[in-house]
Amino acid sequence: MRIALGLEYCGTNFHGWQSQLQGGTVQDALEFALAEIAGQPIRVICAGRTDAGVHASHQVVHFDAPVERPVTAWLRGVNSHLPEGVAVLWAQPVDAEFHARFSARGRRYRYLLLNRPQRVGLWHGRVGWTHWPLDLALMQEAASRLLGEHDFSAFRAAGCQAKTPIKTLWRADVRQRGNLFIFDFEASAFLHHMVRNLVGSLVYIGKGENSPDWIAELLQMKDRKYAAPTFSPDGLYFRGPIYEPHWGLPDPDDDFLDGVLK
Repeated sequence: MRIALGLEYCGTNFHGWQSQLQGGTVQDALEFALAEIAGQPIRVICAGRTDAGVHASHQVVHFDAPVERPVTAWLRGVNSHLPEGVAVLWAQPVDAEFHARFSARGRRYRYLLLNRPQRVGLWHGRVGWTHWPLDLALMQEAASRLLGEHDFSAFRAAGCQAKTPIKTLWRADVRQRGNLFIFDFEASAFLHHMVRNLVGSLVYIGKGENSPDWIAELLQMKDRKYAAPTFSPDGLYFRGPIYEPHWGLPDPDDDFLDGVLK
């Protein structure tokens, strides 16, 4: 039986999602917990891998259960074996054709950026930070230039393994709540470090280093060396994949983190 899980995690104390020989990843923790319930090893496939320090509010994985267990065992039972900072939110059987990664038609990310003179204390590891005053209108105008299908090579990490840098960005929003800036992105797919590189360049524009037209220039130049440095992973949240309704999976809360930081 194929099972899908939705989970959330704080990436601060993990070495990213993907399993590594030295351990310490979210995948390692989840597969250990699943093995405790199944009594044998289980491998999972996720909707979107995250780097060290990056969080997820709605990661989705699937696995083929080698034994029959009640759905509650894959939820409460697995949670009882997970370390702090990781939690399964839901579990349900899915069609054998469902694939956490390949069935997704898009993905969502959010970046939280604290903008104040003082460094981060209470929310250390959960938000990015800059002390430079930022202009919201300039960043919003620049973000609008990102919408549509583009070659995002200027925002692609050197080690990115994607087959093509051409992606379609459906949403690129920037809003402000007090001293917190919230960046939301939705796309058909993302390149490695793409969101953190986009945020870095938008911040450069927000602090007056460049005009909003710079975004269009970067897209046209298609060269990573001309864009801003990669921003900190601290404030980045994978908000989950986007699936067609017929799969019947829970949808992430679109208001996640709204109002949490003020």
